[in-house]
Amino acid sequence: MKLSILDQSPISSNQTAGEALNESMKLAQVGERLGYERIWMTEHHDLPGLACSAPEVMLSYIGAKTKTIRLGTGAVLLPHYKSYKVAEVHHQLATLFPGRIDLGIGRAPGGSAEVTNALNDNFLQNVYKMPDLVEELLCYLDDQIPKVSASPLPDISPTPWLLGTSAKSASLAGEHGISYVFGQFMSDEDGPTIVQKYLDAFTPRDRGQKPGIIVTISAICAETTEKAEEIALSSLIWQLQKEKGEGKQGVPSIQDAKDYPLSDKEKERFEDMKQRMIIGGPNEAKAEIKEIQTKNQANEIMIMTTTYSPQDRVRSYELIAEEVLSTDNKTLS
Repeated sequence: MKLSILDQSPISSNQTAGEALNESMKLAQVGERLGYERIWMTEHHDLPGLACSAPEVMLSYIGAKTKTIRLGTGAVLLPHYKSYKVAEVHHQLATLFPGRIDLGIGRAPGGSAEVTNALNDNFLQNVYKMPDLVEELLCYLDDQIPKVSASPLPDISPTPWLLGTSAKSASLAGEHGISYVFGQFMSDEDGPTIVQKYLDAFTPRDRGQKPGIIVTISAICAETTEKAEEIALSSLIWQLQKEKGEGKQGVPSIQDAKDYPLSDKEKERFEDMKQRMIIGGPNEAKAEIKEIQTKNQANEIMIMTTTYSPQDRVRSYELIAEEVLSTDNKTLS
């Protein structure tokens, strides 16, 4: 099984956005050293506490600081943009970093209604046209549009992936013969059923091509379950704060999270969110990851970890890699 990283560049309450973005670069370096297959940067707009609004810019920065780990947009929100420009950007990245670029495609707005209008006057219309947009983008990636090339044309094209949480997105990926990422960490849907929709619809784009499946999860691992649960408090309380329109200062410290008062309704919500995450020691994390992989017929598990301390985040990825990938890496300083 392969492991990968999904990073939102969360800003902790004691950080600047620049510091958070720099921690994303450092995380990519750690991931490369530990044997993670890829790191993908998310796209969000005007969301307090998240620093990455332009993942393609971050990929250039990370690519220059790493050597082998694959780099991806996870996802570029296609309804906001022209397919030609998206292809150009990723072709240039693939020219700079040969054989390392993934193009993750999504359809979410990535921000508020006001932000959506600021980005695009026709977002909803483009969402309805998503199948056509995907087809057009793939044609540009394959250089199949007459008289127009999304140059520079790299020797190794970006690998397209479609990200989603529904049977509709799974079928779309399968019909176009591209790999699929199921976002379990943000979905109430039944993952195995959705993945099977993808497999049933899969039609290879190229001879000999096989389906590819990644499942994205939220996980926090520490030396003990008790420590992991303590570290996870910051992420869980921050999610609750954001749902209330708070949390604009970023991920709270563990102490601030402990001190945050919760109503009975919020306590129920807290427990519900906790159940959606993997929180525990290395053995627990490995068992749950393996179960998710098996149930979803996944080739790869992509992990998103949000903590207050960058050191706790690195340690979580390290412990999971050592347990799941059976690496011989020693504790990073």
